Amino acid sequence: MSDIQAKKAKIAKLCEENNVCFIRLQFCDINGAIKNLSLPISQLNKVLNNEIMLDGSSIKGFRNIETSDMYFFPDLDTFMILPWCERNGENVARIICDIHNADGTPFEGCPRCNLKRVIARAEKMGYKMNVGPEAEFFIFKVDENDCPTTIPHDKGGYYDAAPTDMAEDIRRDIVSTLEAMEFEIEASHHEVADGQHEIDFRYADALKAADNIITFKYVVKTIAKDYGLHATFMPKPVFGINGSGMHCNLSLFKDNKNIFYAPDEPYQLSKEALYSIGGILKHVKSFSAVTNPLVNSYKRLVSGYEAPVYLAWSLANRSALIRVPAKRGIATRIELRSPDPSCNPYLALAVILGAILDGIENKIEPPEQIEEKNIYEMSDSERKQANIEALPGTLFEALYLLKKDDVIKNSLGEHIFNEFTATKYIEWDKYRTYVSAWELDSYLEAY
Repeated sequence: MSDIQAKKAKIAKLCEENNVCFIRLQFCDINGAIKNLSLPISQLNKVLNNEIMLDGSSIKGFRNIETSDMYFFPDLDTFMILPWCERNGENVARIICDIHNADGTPFEGCPRCNLKRVIARAEKMGYKMNVGPEAEFFIFKVDENDCPTTIPHDKGGYYDAAPTDMAEDIRRDIVSTLEAMEFEIEASHHEVADGQHEIDFRYADALKAADNIITFKYVVKTIAKDYGLHATFMPKPVFGINGSGMHCNLSLFKDNKNIFYAPDEPYQLSKEALYSIGGILKHVKSFSAVTNPLVNSYKRLVSGYEAPVYLAWSLANRSALIRVPAKRGIATRIELRSPDPSCNPYLALAVILGAILDGIENKIEPPEQIEEKNIYEMSDSERKQANIEALPGTLFEALYLLKKDDVIKNSLGEHIFNEFTATKYIEWDKYRTYVSAWELDSYLEAY
């Protein structure tokens, strides 16, 4: 029996033993929105043999109506029974799918297929990227119509305990659910802002990490709703308090060894680690449109709320865009602090990996690290003298820079780049022409 046949047999056995009655074929569009097709278990053989079709013209950024026939290609390693869906002894399972063209080839507009393409390029160079994400989120109350508000569920702060932290039970249920789905949870705590939280899970290779981020967001929202609350990964839902980021801890492995670690080099960091930092710093302004994809993302990326704004790196200074945590050996990593959890993780990790590979291929040296000064408190002239640039200030600026960067465009592929930017320019134009409450409050009476 081949490995694939063995995996199919195992899935069929698990479905039978756990009385699985429905299976959900899960994927996401270019914006990172989770989509799924639910099928009765009687269709399992068709699912496992890649026979289930999709209308690609109905999905944002996929196909037009003339070429809309596509197929679900399930990743057999992602089969999972959903712990919260049990009803009267019946269960529901999910399996994450790649989207393929009618001829069976990977669809170039599928975010997951695109990440696999960039990963394959890294593998040809001998590298595997591991990612440990730290996705923050808010929990808000809902109104009498069950619509979300921006009223925080609690008034807790960083590392607070109950009763100030009113979400301990919610986070416990989220953690228990994730552990039932084979996540290894490392920490769970209240974050800085009212109603803000963080749950950290173990690093994984880039593809599994992206799958985990999608699953994590799905679980958090589902459990919060069970409590009659709303969880959001919107980067900056409330003015005047911290926004939510998704710091990404990154490392490269080669022959099962962390090649960022070099015990005899300065800082115990290898050339590959420094080139990776150099590559990210070179391209981060361009890939911000992908890692920070909303108009709202740039309201988080401002000084004063612990969000990284300035292009610098440091061993400990948390005001820098890239930080190198103190652990060495197999745990040696760099922490990119700018991404936010609204991003499509498949696209975000593709462009980050593309920047890292460019740094290594072209030996891009990073500037000197910034250790002693709080970059937020430096004057504009001090930052200019130190050659410290800033991230884009708006989505429009980020899109402009993305269009000029061939490395990042190639990391997205032509189809995704065109569809993504077209969608984002529409979003920007709607925002640009919208008359906000702030404008009415500021101008209606005065003028």
